[in-house]
Amino acid sequence: MTGKLPITRGEVALLLDRDGVRLTGVDFGGHGRPVLLLHGLAGHAREWAETASWLAESCRVLAFDARGHGGSERLPADVSLAAHVADVVHAVERLRLDPVTLVGQSLGGLTALLVAAERPDLVAGLIVADASPAAGDEASVAEVGDALSRWPVPFASREAAIEFFGGPSVSADAWADGLERRDGGWWPSFDVDVMIRTLSQAAARSYWGEWERVSCPTLVVRAGNGIVTAADARAMVDRLPHARLVELPGAGHDLHLDRPAEWRSALTEFLG
Repeated sequence: MTGKLPITRGEVALLLDRDGVRLTGVDFGGHGRPVLLLHGLAGHAREWAETASWLAESCRVLAFDARGHGGSERLPADVSLAAHVADVVHAVERLRLDPVTLVGQSLGGLTALLVAAERPDLVAGLIVADASPAAGDEASVAEVGDALSRWPVPFASREAAIEFFGGPSVSADAWADGLERRDGGWWPSFDVDVMIRTLSQAAARSYWGEWERVSCPTLVVRAGNGIVTAADARAMVDRLPHARLVELPGAGHDLHLDRPAEWRSALTEFLG
């Protein structure tokens, strides 16, 4: 099933179904090469609104809620990376976006690189933002789960959420936009247990073999204060000769929200 429902600011909500799993997204419009934006763990499609505001000047820009996130299936049985990859392939094929440029941050970056490795026929370019093929560890997964569990939900108002997320800022606004209003409060549009299961499966092993199979032009964007080490970022470009590395000193893990001007500069140069 594919459908479209109008939402705010001229955007269009995308509705897809893959094997009974509901997938939602946003078509930000624009003309030119298709670009699909993939968010990280606990994120949502509309966190890319600032990026899309300028990217749509030269590209057709879309973003998706990964399964377990946003308006997509809230409690999917399968949260494996294979399922995330299959969802993206399904979206690209059903919406006829190929060849597409994939832009992924964190978990979305890992998904994007696997799509590029497994389906090179669909991918024209790859941008991986603060994500790497290196394996994770159980301690990091536990830290993320603890951090999400400490959100003081429900938030009494959107303003209270923005304050909790350190705003006002692009980053805080984007996190607040991911909340849903119900039962008199503002709640996350994800289930913490699903997030922990998703991250645990993604971090269980490394993906260097898949990384070395990526054949399209590739940009690695590392946040200076993110989760990807300088050594891993250097290894990524050493092991993939056609990959370029851009580092954003001082940027946090959500570098596209934390340093929007530097992020725009990196993508504009690569895409141009």
